[in-house]
Amino acid sequence: MVRPEIPSIFSRHFVVFFVVVFAVKTANSKGLELESFYGKKCPNVEGIVKNKTGQLLENNAAPLAAALLRMHFHDCFVRGCDGSVLINSTSQNKAEKDAIPNQTLRGWNIIDAVKSELEKQCPGVVSCADILALVARDAVALIDGPSWEVPLGRRDGKVSSASEALQKIPLPLSNFTVLKQNFADVNLTVNDLAVLAGAHTIGRAHCFTFTNRLYNFTGKGDADPSMHAKYVKTLKKRCPPADTTTTVEMDPGSAKHFDDGYYRRLTQRRGLFSSDAALVSAAAAQDHVDVKQFISNTSTAAFFRAFGESMVRMGNIGVLTGTQGEIRKVCSRVN
Repeated sequence: MVRPEIPSIFSRHFVVFFVVVFAVKTANSKGLELESFYGKKCPNVEGIVKNKTGQLLENNAAPLAAALLRMHFHDCFVRGCDGSVLINSTSQNKAEKDAIPNQTLRGWNIIDAVKSELEKQCPGVVSCADILALVARDAVALIDGPSWEVPLGRRDGKVSSASEALQKIPLPLSNFTVLKQNFADVNLTVNDLAVLAGAHTIGRAHCFTFTNRLYNFTGKGDADPSMHAKYVKTLKKRCPPADTTTTVEMDPGSAKHFDDGYYRRLTQRRGLFSSDAALVSAAAAQDHVDVKQFISNTSTAAFFRAFGESMVRMGNIGVLTGTQGEIRKVCSRVN
């Protein structure tokens, strides 16, 4: 999940596929609650978000699911899950959206459209931070991925800083030690790191995020020895040096389906990013990470369950509640 980049649909997936749903039965320690949080002010908030998300993603579900999930991840790692990644820059402030790790994010229009729909039905009630958390969940469910209960009650932040985003978002070049610290800084564990990295089973990545592993890994014009030689050869055909526009699937052959393919490729030394390879090749990771636990010949249930649980924990990072922050009228700017 680091940088690289209806109703009819939901009904069809419910009938054809088994979707694993994980319940959070009580309000959590951060002050968030389940759907009842909005009570009479917006009693059908989840239904409204789900329906609108399904309509908007109907013809491009997998790529947008990857983008929206990544957007939620990048939001939560900077100032917590407060929707600050959605704020536009101004002449006085360069916002998170324009930080280098976020320049390939997309799907802003999806969040704006869902917010607009909620403003029609429940004006001034639902935060952009809650909308982003719900849309990310619903987008993943659309492509047969896991679903999970999203505790609600986040309020929107008023500050968005590009420099903070550059400092705090885990990067694809990071080693295991750095990644472990990135996650510890937001009270997530090494297990959360391994589980949330599984989001790389969907979506695409720009060549520039990993070509150092192909052409100049140690500064001597060499490839990363931890990457399978055949995979290096395949990627070189797609990604010439200094390519800034081409993208490749992060989980080739399975990038449109949320499954355990990412972990299978890791065990074959075919993780795309240095941050991926670090989970299986770094000596420091050996005592902490076992990606094989998420691989199954019969069911993705273990991975789905773990992913849902980690997403709930991630969604709790630094949330604003009560009278903190605000409920933005438009997600791209503060009130």
